[in-house]
Amino acid sequence: MSPEAATPDGTPAERSPTLADVRAAAAVAAEVARVTPVLSTRTISEAAGTTVVLKAENLQRTGSFKLRGALAKIAALERSGQPPRGVVCGSAGNHAQAVAYAARARGIPCEVFMPDGAPIAKTEAATALGATVRLGGASVDDAVAAAQARADAAEMAFIHPFDDPDVISGQGGVGLELLEQVPDLARVVVPIGGGGLISGIAVAIRSQRPGVEIVGVQVEACAAVGPSLAAGVPVPVTAPQSTIADGIAVKRPGERTLALIQRWVDEVLVVGEDQVAEAMVLLLERAKLVVEGAGAVGVAAALDGRLPPRSGATALVLSGGNVDAGLLAQITRRHETQAGRRLVLEAHLPDRPGALAGLLGTVAGTGANLLDVRHIREGLDLHVRETVVALVLETRGPEHAATVTAALAAAGYR
Repeated sequence: MSPEAATPDGTPAERSPTLADVRAAAAVAAEVARVTPVLSTRTISEAAGTTVVLKAENLQRTGSFKLRGALAKIAALERSGQPPRGVVCGSAGNHAQAVAYAARARGIPCEVFMPDGAPIAKTEAATALGATVRLGGASVDDAVAAAQARADAAEMAFIHPFDDPDVISGQGGVGLELLEQVPDLARVVVPIGGGGLISGIAVAIRSQRPGVEIVGVQVEACAAVGPSLAAGVPVPVTAPQSTIADGIAVKRPGERTLALIQRWVDEVLVVGEDQVAEAMVLLLERAKLVVEGAGAVGVAAALDGRLPPRSGATALVLSGGNVDAGLLAQITRRHETQAGRRLVLEAHLPDRPGALAGLLGTVAGTGANLLDVRHIREGLDLHVRETVVALVLETRGPEHAATVTAALAAAGYR
């Protein structure tokens, strides 16, 4: 990408990505990256009150859209006439996997820096792809800073996760595919962390179809784009919180990406943790898709009624699917409890032989399925000949749960 102007200190300034840049990056990425499917969803369409389709970037190689940008950047480095001695990046995980994959494909050494709390699935995946993984710092910003310092010290090429024109152009391939796959495309809803994905998609789509609405979605725990747009410069989140949407837990947008968001994006929404968790479970149950928290924020906005009806299709970009199995199980259990399909009860029993069998017989008579049972004798104000039994039961829903509770009460259990 050639310089177009100069910054105040006299150094070259790269121009903003154009449609031609996006198309060139997509052609490079096509050698490795998949064309991901667009899937219809009656469940989410009915909940949102408008026609919704899902752009399944969670099915991309490495499990996220990030591969597109990594391939575009490494290709640009190779075209520069000075092939890199190695590449280095900082990431919450998806960018790290993508850079590792792209570097391996080109035979280039790779190092990745990730925060201490990065999901195990993502660190192990980057390692399996041949990257040297270094953990440190509390946030993506810390990892990026460490990676930049390492690149300078080792004379390696640094690949920014979002605020790079080649990376942005590569992510725009998602937008090109959407225009081909969804003829009546009216709106695209995109997760925002640092802003690389939504910037590339917006350039690709709005350059050809100005009437298509572009909506960004952030997670409440780390929502820096709104304040940054208001201030006109990147503004960091002062107290970022832990979030299940770790892939977009970025303290501030980039300077390039913020300018592109200001120019091309119509609206930026914010959703909460509980909404994201419910969206992940719904995608798993109804669409049979494993989607990480960052990738599910658009669905969370749709389920919350934040997307007014439009003529034509609304495409929700599922940006990634790299989520720890343990977290997914925890979210699923939480959802089942809230939906009344898991019932947790504590019953007082006389501490004598046969008492537990009687309780469990009553439960069996209701048709509930016993998942877990344990005695509690310490920490409660109990009679010396009394115990408490904690039960975790699987029920058919709220009405069945109420029936189980009523049956136990009728049998005299407190």
